[in-house]
Amino acid sequence: LSRTKSATSAVLARVTSRLTTRSIRDPGPPPDGGLQAWTQVFCAWLAIMNSWGFVNSFGAFQPYYAEILPQSNSTISWIGSTQAFLMFVLGTFSGRAFDAGWFRPTVILGMVLQFIGIFTMSLAKNYWQLLLTHGICTGVGGGIFFIPIMSLVSTYFAKRRGLALGLVTTGNSIGGIVYPVVVRQLLDKVGFGWTVRVLGFINMVALCTTLVFMKPRLPPRRSGPLFDPDTFRDVPYLLHVLGICFLMPPVYFVFYYVASYARDQLAMPYTQSLNLVIIVNGAGFPARILPGFLADHYLGVLNTFFLCLLLTTTVFWCWLAVASIPSYYAWVTLYGISSAAFQSLFPTTVAALSNDISKTGTRLGMAFSAIGVSALVAGPMSGAMLKASGGYTVPICWASASTAVGMGLCLWARGVKYGWKVR
Repeated sequence: LSRTKSATSAVLARVTSRLTTRSIRDPGPPPDGGLQAWTQVFCAWLAIMNSWGFVNSFGAFQPYYAEILPQSNSTISWIGSTQAFLMFVLGTFSGRAFDAGWFRPTVILGMVLQFIGIFTMSLAKNYWQLLLTHGICTGVGGGIFFIPIMSLVSTYFAKRRGLALGLVTTGNSIGGIVYPVVVRQLLDKVGFGWTVRVLGFINMVALCTTLVFMKPRLPPRRSGPLFDPDTFRDVPYLLHVLGICFLMPPVYFVFYYVASYARDQLAMPYTQSLNLVIIVNGAGFPARILPGFLADHYLGVLNTFFLCLLLTTTVFWCWLAVASIPSYYAWVTLYGISSAAFQSLFPTTVAALSNDISKTGTRLGMAFSAIGVSALVAGPMSGAMLKASGGYTVPICWASASTAVGMGLCLWARGVKYGWKVR
């Protein structure tokens, strides 16, 4: 019996060491480069492409769902909004599992749920089935694995961390290109079911590659609390997070309705309107890297963030002047550049407003939860305004004004924290 217990304990110890990072000893400072480090960047890029890239592609599905479902645009938008909400909120908790050393089990769980969501989505016939599969299941899956994967990349870099994470987030834009292209090319030829299954196989190949080649390098570390009550006395932090909550709903309004606007207002065919989803995501590819470089070397992160918001607000109001298909293509390109620029910076701006670096993770998690709630109501709110007003003018004015208010709140937070001098 004692030998059996000893053998069982040894097996359990080996399994635990495989599943967790408890057997890893402190390897020293990050390598900041090399084959293994850049392999982690590539694998994380694949994961972001197939999680947030899928979220940003909902505009390719919204017009199709509006054609086949009896529900209104506002109700259909709950599918994409729920997916985005769960991606934001669940990352706060999965990040704690990464800190505790459970990287691989956490990522496996998230990927399995993502696969289940996509392949069952291919069988969905009505609204509630699409909400459960496309909205909830893929949102839960992506929300579980994307933060541990991003956190793992950050452990391999110090001086080049901004560059590495900037490159990873470009997967967001590439996913926003790949998914609509597949939908545009296959939907009319093989139908919705097999189109979604092809997306599922792309997910499976990319995420399994990520799982095989990503390698944790640090032992478990102690996480901070999920909630920091001191943040409610930190006025700059509160103003900044509130500002971002005003900024995110307009972003998802564009992602969800950019193709619908072209079809409804400019009489563009559905397959051609999908090009706009591709452009609004693809134009943001360089804009996710350049702002971080400018912030680090020249302007500072909060100054750069404000300039990106000023550009985004100006471009948003210009939407009212769009009257033709060529002008709409130009507008979509400009908006894709400006919105991607500020989206790539807002996690860094939250960190810049934290006095205690040990609480940055907690504060970022709290900010993500608040932003997730604003993303949840974005699509349905804009869809309700679209239905009530009978056109796009009111939602566009709301989105433009909301962006302007968010910009003002972020500028106010910067002034309260660091004063009103440019430097």
